[in-house]
Amino acid sequence: MTNFRIINSERLDGHAVIQTLEDVDGHIPVGVFANIANLATNTALNGNQQLVVSVVPYRLLEVDDYNNLIFDYEDIRLNQVILLNAGADLELAAESAGTLTYEPSITWITTANVTEWLGIATATANDTAFLAKCVAAANVWCYRRRAESNYHDDVDAVPDDAVKLGTIMYAATLYRERGSVDSFASFDDMAASPQFGSMSRIKQLLGIGRPSVG
Repeated sequence: MTNFRIINSERLDGHAVIQTLEDVDGHIPVGVFANIANLATNTALNGNQQLVVSVVPYRLLEVDDYNNLIFDYEDIRLNQVILLNAGADLELAAESAGTLTYEPSITWITTANVTEWLGIATATANDTAFLAKCVAAANVWCYRRRAESNYHDDVDAVPDDAVKLGTIMYAATLYRERGSVDSFASFDDMAASPQFGSMSRIKQLLGIGRPSVG
């Protein structure tokens, strides 16, 4: 879960226009849902599960009849997030309190996907619980890394088979690293076991580790 401090807010043509203290670029992708809470002035904007439609850092002038957002590209508004929020227009106000919260719930892969790839079943309930944590962490990490590379992915549907395999491999890597100091477990004075996957391969499958896509 990521929290952003709100410093300015307004509602224009059915859209909440929020400006935050922290950088939102790459952290809140378009098409996700976010929560607005604890606003002291424009309290009508408070609410959960509001769809993010833009993070363009320019002043919003209006929304036309075709739902296109019209911006003033000479008026920069850093760290701006625009969300669907029905209601009458509210004037721009400096907020003394308020948070914008984005908590992605990613369901690209399951524990069954990872156990199939590992080729072994978990031995104990403790192993099963840890594997579930690795899967949850891999889902969020892979989604976040792709968002940082400017991909706009669905949280419920993995983009393609390559991304799915990369996410599975990363979850398996986290599971196999359990109990080790750094990366895969090994022993002094003995050759390290060969790695079954590499971070470079995982990044290649995820389509990350390169300049941001358009």
